[in-house]
Amino acid sequence: MSGDLERSERTGKRTGKRKDVHERALGLLAVRQRSRGELERRLVHAGFEPTEVDDELERLERVGLIDDDAFARAVVESRTGSRGESSRVVSMHLARAGVSAEVAAAALDGAAEDDDERAIRLAQAKAARLTGLESQVAFQRLYGFLARRGYPPDTARSAARRALAVDPDDE
Repeated sequence: MSGDLERSERTGKRTGKRKDVHERALGLLAVRQRSRGELERRLVHAGFEPTEVDDELERLERVGLIDDDAFARAVVESRTGSRGESSRVVSMHLARAGVSAEVAAAALDGAAEDDDERAIRLAQAKAARLTGLESQVAFQRLYGFLARRGYPPDTARSAARRALAVDPDDE
């Protein structure tokens, strides 16, 4: 058997030429910014030893190539801004990326809008495309849209009512 990414049948370890952990980490970071936890999972999954991975990640943190605070702020800005996702959804995304709850909370606290403001902004933008529909149908579609973005039922209902100028008794 030959090849760069072969695995020895006896040891289960890679043999032959391959990128070292530093090159692999830099390659992953060249694609997009990543959290420490995400990089750690990817590198260990690629077959690198956990101690080797940990040493490399500490080195990359020291030189500023890994910064979970900056990563979390960028994710919050992107997902709450253009995507309009709720804080709950963004928090879950950050947790999956391996960002600590404290770092995620701090980044979410720095968001430009709170969930209520963001839901209203989204609802108003979407409501403009629902003209011509029956008010009940428009309300249901708008409410569903906000719910899929992770907004709690009360927030989604209130934002949809406000954007469509629906009286709560008309639902």
